[in-house]
Amino acid sequence: MTDLGPLSYFLDISIHRSFTTMFLSQRQDAQEILSRANMSSCKSALTPVDTQSKLSASSGPPMKDPTLYRQLSRAVQYLTFTRPNISYVVQQVCLFMHNPHEQHFHTLRRILCYIKGTIEFGMHLTSSPATGLVSYMDADWGGCSDTRRSTFGYCIFLSDNLVS
Repeated sequence: MTDLGPLSYFLDISIHRSFTTMFLSQRQDAQEILSRANMSSCKSALTPVDTQSKLSASSGPPMKDPTLYRQLSRAVQYLTFTRPNISYVVQQVCLFMHNPHEQHFHTLRRILCYIKGTIEFGMHLTSSPATGLVSYMDADWGGCSDTRRSTFGYCIFLSDNLVS
């Protein structure tokens, strides 16, 4: 067994270390996804999703060849490891991988435009003495327009200031 030195790249995740922090990034993957979608020179978007419209299983005409949609959806889903800010919208796009429509592909392209403008984003990890657990939840009762089921997301943080 040999020591390969400090970790700098693992499973397509680039790791930059300092004494107290680590920065995880998938910049190279994001660039490859953009080139695969022929969007390397697209105009960037300020947000990953249009907040006014909701996706539906029957919105717009179905795609003739959903192969590219499925490949890009899976690739963007892998980016959520270091980009939790796109997790919700990527999950919404992945709901329709079995039968994608043109509007779903338009939403996926908007996510890619957002990634183009935020390609330098990643995840900062710092060391801190965490002694408590804080949880946040957001629920949208009846939020799915197809099934009328609720959609929700949650996030759990370790914190040294536990509020009871």
